[in-house]
Amino acid sequence: MPAPMTDFLLPRTVIPARLMLTQGQPRGGTIYLAARVPQHDGAETPLEMLNRAESFFPFLPAEDAAIMLVAKGQTIDLTVDRGPIADPDRLSAAKELQLELVLVNGSTLTGRAAVELPEHHSRPLDYLNATAEPFFALTTDESTHYVNRAHVLFARPRD
Repeated sequence: MPAPMTDFLLPRTVIPARLMLTQGQPRGGTIYLAARVPQHDGAETPLEMLNRAESFFPFLPAEDAAIMLVAKGQTIDLTVDRGPIADPDRLSAAKELQLELVLVNGSTLTGRAAVELPEHHSRPLDYLNATAEPFFALTTDESTHYVNRAHVLFARPRD
């Protein structure tokens, strides 16, 4: 007799994160990433998870034992305390841009974005418009912010 479907679980990587939604205060908790993805070695990144086609993702708040299924469209920022996966070949080809973002809730983020665009199209405006994916990464010395483009009021270059 085959095992019931409820017994089939894909391996996940658990990552501590801070979630800022369009309503309420930022909250700490945990996100879950696929342990493997077809496009590269290793686990899924938070950016890959946020830019997947699914409209919701699971988040376990630190102060609660109940999983929240969070709407990506209502997510302003998801922050993790470690940077994105470092691929030395890609990092050597990337240019760093310093940006300040003003978000719809009035908060401001300042950090660096790794830009992998042709030299003649590697301005901050080019980076922000380079893709239709809803989220992009902005890294500080302490963390990486995965920001929803729809919730950015404006950006200022800081180079």
